[in-house]
Amino acid sequence: MIGNILVFGDSLANGEWDPEGGWAARLRKVVDQKVIATKREFWYSMFNLGIGGDDTDKLLGRFEFEAKERIFKGEETVFLLTIGINDSLVNNKTFQPEVSTEKFRSNLKKIINLAKKYSKKIVFIGTLPVDESLVDPIPWLLTHSYKNEFVEKYNEITKEVCKEEEVGFVEIYQEIIKTGYQKLLEDGVHGNALGHQFIFETVRDYLVENNIIDI
Repeated sequence: MIGNILVFGDSLANGEWDPEGGWAARLRKVVDQKVIATKREFWYSMFNLGIGGDDTDKLLGRFEFEAKERIFKGEETVFLLTIGINDSLVNNKTFQPEVSTEKFRSNLKKIINLAKKYSKKIVFIGTLPVDESLVDPIPWLLTHSYKNEFVEKYNEITKEVCKEEEVGFVEIYQEIIKTGYQKLLEDGVHGNALGHQFIFETVRDYLVENNIIDI
């Protein structure tokens, strides 16, 4: 099997604040190990296209161009996407999220429809809850706050859209909230090494159990 794994999203996709490069870097390590072990009978290349601060508006603007540059005829493409927490970012003057729920839902559908042009293997990864004591307001953006009320709402919208569009969804929020999740966060919003390990293990298991990638 020959293919490409394209990771799109925000800082959670990019692996910020994890010394090992985040959940996607951990996944790439496992993929690369199998490529080497099988002497390239199994051959996937993995590209991390996460950009810190991205919301669905920004991702939609770059998605197809960046995807097309990394898709090759005759090779399978797997899309892994995590996006939404910056859409849910609350403006402390208006008390409204940066991207409305209606626009967010519409953007997700547009991104999925673009991805469907190139692959049937499309998986969204849910977002992390936040520690509001550290990010309400946000120290590096005092005009805005992250609030779990909105983070969870946008996570649920993503789940709903994925069900409607028949694409995969990996639940992170509802699983990690059951734990003392604050210890898995570096600064109240970004995962630390433990947080990214949690996401990696959850994503890896989903991909294997649903026959997305045989790793």
